[in-house]
Amino acid sequence: MLVGKELLDKARSLSNRPEDEIARGCGYVGPSGRVLRKSFYRALVEAKGYKPPSSGKGRASRGRQAEFKTRVHGNGNLLIGHAYTRKLGLEPGQEFKIELHKESKVIGLQPLKGKSKQE
Repeated sequence: MLVGKELLDKARSLSNRPEDEIARGCGYVGPSGRVLRKSFYRALVEAKGYKPPSSGKGRASRGRQAEFKTRVHGNGNLLIGHAYTRKLGLEPGQEFKIELHKESKVIGLQPLKGKSKQE
């Protein structure tokens, strides 16, 4: 992936091409062959001399963040998602007893000790 003056020069030389071709020509392609647009545009901005503000955590954006809300799907399923299971330290194969508290509409998960699908 080109940066700095090399990036600006290469992007200028390809300026008559579509944006994705410019990004590809400058090396902004992921392992799967997908164009890394955000990285390309950020590198262009930095090459022009502007340093974008950091996210405050000292690292790049991590994509979609957990919102701590969900909804019941049309098929009746209620999806919790990886962000929440990771935050709780849950592992694949762990089993839980589902506890329902109808009055408060609270769903609880009680770990079943010593039981997992992997055993």
